[in-house]
Amino acid sequence: MTHHKTFTLVVCITSLIGGAFSFAQEVMSQRPLFNGKDLSGWKGDGYVVEDGAIVCTPGGRNLMTEETFANFVLDFEFKLTPGANNGLGIHYPGTGDAAYTGMELQILDSTDPQYKDLKDYQFHGGLYTMAPAKQGVLKPVGEWNRERVTVMGPTLKEELNGEIILRANLDDMSTRFPAHLGVKRRAGHIGWLGHGNRVSFRNIRIAELPSVANDKGIKADGFTRIFDGSTLNGWKHSPDLSNWKAVQGILKHNGKPGTINDLWTEKSYKDFTFVCDWRWTGRGPMKSQPVVMPDGSENGRVEIEELDSGIYLRGNTKSQINLWNWSVGSGEVYGYRTDSKMSAEVKAGVTPKAKADRPSGEWNRTMITLKGDRLTVTLNGRVVIDKAALPGVPATGPIGLQHHGAAIDFANLWIKEL
Repeated sequence: MTHHKTFTLVVCITSLIGGAFSFAQEVMSQRPLFNGKDLSGWKGDGYVVEDGAIVCTPGGRNLMTEETFANFVLDFEFKLTPGANNGLGIHYPGTGDAAYTGMELQILDSTDPQYKDLKDYQFHGGLYTMAPAKQGVLKPVGEWNRERVTVMGPTLKEELNGEIILRANLDDMSTRFPAHLGVKRRAGHIGWLGHGNRVSFRNIRIAELPSVANDKGIKADGFTRIFDGSTLNGWKHSPDLSNWKAVQGILKHNGKPGTINDLWTEKSYKDFTFVCDWRWTGRGPMKSQPVVMPDGSENGRVEIEELDSGIYLRGNTKSQINLWNWSVGSGEVYGYRTDSKMSAEVKAGVTPKAKADRPSGEWNRTMITLKGDRLTVTLNGRVVIDKAALPGVPATGPIGLQHHGAAIDFANLWIKEL
């Protein structure tokens, strides 16, 4: 019966926070991905900056953002030359052919006679190898076109010069094209996929979108928002906020070092259920870390890309729910598992029962319930810590967001006092 109640609560919260997406959310503030002067924030070869635009040269192949993105609205302008062929890469993991390990939306002079016998998905706007786009919307070669690409979870929409040319459900595409790895991804780099033809890009701007929250439903269930989406009101922090930024419903840390990296709620909490979304947005160094066994013991070491953050409970850094990519998975309470004074039962209890993390860059949803000294953690709908004992945990205190050297986003931060 206890497990059934826990499962019901998980499903309830997941449903409340994961409501249906409406493209009306496209009314948003954007930030530039290109400064108009140089290729800061981009990596690749064969592209130059001319007259405030990124230009693909004869040696141009892939030019990628250093950041990764999951849900977003991307606006840009592009100008073709006769017969030009390029592409917009999305959700690219950084390795392999971007059209297959990520996805490619065609950027092509569809009017050139050399392309008359192409497959329908190869013309401009097509989702390469999978879905065609509406044709006849491109402006004449040499004129600037405006394009907008909106991605929200499995939903993709593409607009050209104010007209919708493609809608796609990536989950459906994944079923129809099971061998395509990229269509299964839900985060990655954005980039230009050149073929040595001269194509120009300018006014590249993006608005990142968090996972959708059904505010009305979750409020009705007794939850209160503790991050307003645009400010750090209600949080204690260092006067220097250069590393943390609140934008478009997302609380972002850029991964750079600072004097004080952690944020704490101004309010203290006793018993509560806390819910948040989080995702990694950058890369980390390779490090050797222990392999943690189900009983909390360690058995050898493994080389991993170090990504590390966490959520502090009741003002206590020892009672930290780790967010990281260790082999044991997120949800572990490292401070208790590694405390030699703790019993074997306690150490096993604070060790995740499963690794439920999604691939790096994708949004994860964590729910934490602390009642007395008993802790339950669910990650992406799976219970990974179940009523674990935290001996000596303070009776009350603030909640903290730890930064430990990796770029990370938080969104949809809600709490319900029990």
